[in-house]
Amino acid sequence: MAVFSSCVYASPAGAADQGRILVITVNGIINPVSAEHIGSSIKESAEMGAEVLVIELDTPGGLDTSMRNIVKGIIASSVPVIVYVSPSGSRAASAGVFVTMAAHIAAMSPGTNIGAAHPVAVGGTMDNVSSEKAANDAAAYIRSLAEQRGRNAEWAEASVRKSVSVSESDALKKHVIDLMAKDLGELLKAVDGRTVVTAAGIKTLSTAGAKIVRKEIGFRHRVLDLISNPNVAYILMLLGFYGLFFELTNPGAVAPGVIGSICLILAFYSFQTLPVNYAGVLLIIVGIILFILEIKVVSYGMLSIGGIASIVLGSMMTFESPLPFLRVSLSVVLPAAAVTALFFIFTFRLAYKAYRNKPVTGSEGMVGLEGSAHSEINSSGGTVMVHGEYWSAFSDEPIGVGQKVVVESVKGLSVRVKKHSGA
Repeated sequence: MAVFSSCVYASPAGAADQGRILVITVNGIINPVSAEHIGSSIKESAEMGAEVLVIELDTPGGLDTSMRNIVKGIIASSVPVIVYVSPSGSRAASAGVFVTMAAHIAAMSPGTNIGAAHPVAVGGTMDNVSSEKAANDAAAYIRSLAEQRGRNAEWAEASVRKSVSVSESDALKKHVIDLMAKDLGELLKAVDGRTVVTAAGIKTLSTAGAKIVRKEIGFRHRVLDLISNPNVAYILMLLGFYGLFFELTNPGAVAPGVIGSICLILAFYSFQTLPVNYAGVLLIIVGIILFILEIKVVSYGMLSIGGIASIVLGSMMTFESPLPFLRVSLSVVLPAAAVTALFFIFTFRLAYKAYRNKPVTGSEGMVGLEGSAHSEINSSGGTVMVHGEYWSAFSDEPIGVGQKVVVESVKGLSVRVKKHSGA
């Protein structure tokens, strides 16, 4: 999940007449949300007349389409873009390598690494031909980016074809990046006076003493980024199923249906940014159906076992990718499957028990009640005392006054009775 953090730095003394530097932090997956955030930041930096836009990057990679949108935005930017792999412990892997290579200036802080850009299928697997095509395309793309920025094109291609990765010091030696800096202040001092070529032409950077402004991500992007996490999308999908189930079994409840519908819509939005295998979604639905059937069919627990297996397998298949950050975690799947199983088994057992219970109100509630004959009773009629009430009664056999009776059925305002077996 991409996480964006921000704050505003105080302007250094004497910076009133200096330019401004826009800084954003991208920490997580390269996805449509991060692509939109970077794209809007590039546009904003141009509108505010910023000296440079600094992207502090820490990413394990992400989606090819989102990465290409980011690269296009950087190349078309009239404001120089610096990609700074930071802080210590960060990385620019997979799609992050392309973004770093596209930057006008590429920098890394100590204790970081870059590389391993071989393309992988985010949904399912690719055959040998498709894999080779994807690798060739990615290799040509990153080589062109490296050559355009005057960096090590051979290493860039090897990061795609051989998944090579290097530390910040090796990256500097191999001319994969332009410089190392321990923090943002050192970075801005190091690039001051450098000349870069942007879409608007040649520009000399004036970053010394410039006002640093960090852009805060909007609430909308925070929400969209959160629900783009596979674990969150999976939970939203289950909550959606629960909500609709409650609404269908309790028409008019309203709240479960509304909440369930919202959760499903948000889950489907997430599915657009994730490698969804709809066979997995169908398996989850089948698992829920099996839990329902367990209440109606005597299977000695086999249907419940099948339901649990179906939900677990479906959950693991729903987001099918070799990349761990695009899959649902087992620590989420197993508890969710267990809770779902317990929920449906408990709920439907209560419902079925209530269905099987004898009615206690209305005419059906009279059947089986015991009473006594208030008068002689035969097929022509009579009177009985049942449940503290006098009822007109008839019987196929003669019943004497005071004898115990049991109600067999109710017909209009009369009851059909028979002698109590113990009478």
